[in-house]
Amino acid sequence: MTSHPSSKPAQTEQLRTVSHDLPVSPALDAYMGERWAASPLPAPDARVPGFEHFAGRRERLAARFPGEQLVIPAGELKVRSNDCDYRFRPYSAYVWLTGLTTEDQPGHALVIQPDGEAVLYVRPRSPRGDGRGEFYRDRRYGEFWVGRRPDLAEAAQLTGIRCAHLDDLVVGAGARVAGVDPELTVSLSELRLVKDAWEVGQIQLAVDHTVSGFEDVVRSLPTALAHPRGERWIEGVFNLRARADGNGPGYDTIAASGAHACVLHWIRNDGALDRDKLLLLDAGVEADSLYTSDITRTLPLSGRFSPVQRQVYDLVLAAQNAGIAALKPGASFRDFHRACSAVLAEGLHEWGVLRVSPEESLRAESGLHRRYSLCSSGHMMGLDLHDCAQARASQYLDGVLEEGQVLTVEPGLYLQPDDETLPQELRGIGVRIEDDLVITTDGARLMSSALPREADAVEEWMGSLLG
Repeated sequence: MTSHPSSKPAQTEQLRTVSHDLPVSPALDAYMGERWAASPLPAPDARVPGFEHFAGRRERLAARFPGEQLVIPAGELKVRSNDCDYRFRPYSAYVWLTGLTTEDQPGHALVIQPDGEAVLYVRPRSPRGDGRGEFYRDRRYGEFWVGRRPDLAEAAQLTGIRCAHLDDLVVGAGARVAGVDPELTVSLSELRLVKDAWEVGQIQLAVDHTVSGFEDVVRSLPTALAHPRGERWIEGVFNLRARADGNGPGYDTIAASGAHACVLHWIRNDGALDRDKLLLLDAGVEADSLYTSDITRTLPLSGRFSPVQRQVYDLVLAAQNAGIAALKPGASFRDFHRACSAVLAEGLHEWGVLRVSPEESLRAESGLHRRYSLCSSGHMMGLDLHDCAQARASQYLDGVLEEGQVLTVEPGLYLQPDDETLPQELRGIGVRIEDDLVITTDGARLMSSALPREADAVEEWMGSLLG
């Protein structure tokens, strides 16, 4: 069948703009179509960052599906409210295969033909004198509204891929389409499990920007503490760094004060800050290449941990240290989670909270310690926050670690404020410590080592930033 991906958006555009667009006279339309200077976009030798890596990735994918047509869409715009779209981010597999990361990619598609040739189907820059006036009339795609797009030659120069007009895309009856075809989607996840050196460098860049964002947050604490929505002040401070140094936050920033830290994905961030409580900040900058970081620190808002806060924090830190020590090539992916869980179960038992033995709790048929820790202790990371999630369990969750994989280790204790199995002094405390690591030849390198983890070091770091 023949696909025309631009036809539906065009119909939608008519509905979206008819209510408040000013009419265009024939005289204005004619005037808008003349006397425009040529203005090419990239430099003659411009390439997408990491250009040298993408052809090999496409070849590896094609080798898995010889003689088949593979379609990897960039994705479509999604309406946020009425005629306003969400900010566009291309599908991660499309980015991994093309290097194209920008907001001018909606509707585009990479096609690997049965003979292995890659063709990129794009919406090229609209001509100024074609009588359609898209460049100034189309609110969704017109360059006067959303910025310029490359023409076909420029897109080919940037990517090294043969480019064709989106209207010429023909999808065969037996084509595999990523995101729809399970086998292709799984393969794309599995091919991305091991990162090359360029990818690791991009993740490290995202980590470094994230460290700067955490420093910004600590410096902003006096102002945030005085604000009735201090959590949102924290969120805004971090997100400013994310947009200034990268593409933006890699996920919704979690700024959770006090008992809000017991909500694992707290993104409302509408609470005030209490100097006597902790702040759990889970945030990551997404680099311009769209590789993200994912770091969590739990900080005492007073600058000093209370004895009970330190008690909880030190147990989580011990669990994280055990998890990190379990990382090495050939180890089971689940080993680091088991190591974290063992430490948490032992500590909870010593506190008198866990009423069964650690050994009994750690059995698959029990797991009672999970009332207080709940989730897994880490995940793969890369272009997606939870990267490669469509990979088969045998290659990921039940697989073994390999050099070049990047993952988080993030044990936590979430001691709910209404949990009557806990002594009163522990209720409402949530602590998570999360770092990003890359598997090396003999272990793992802590990519986020610039942020302190030990309680004393955290206090000293905060003091140095607050003056």
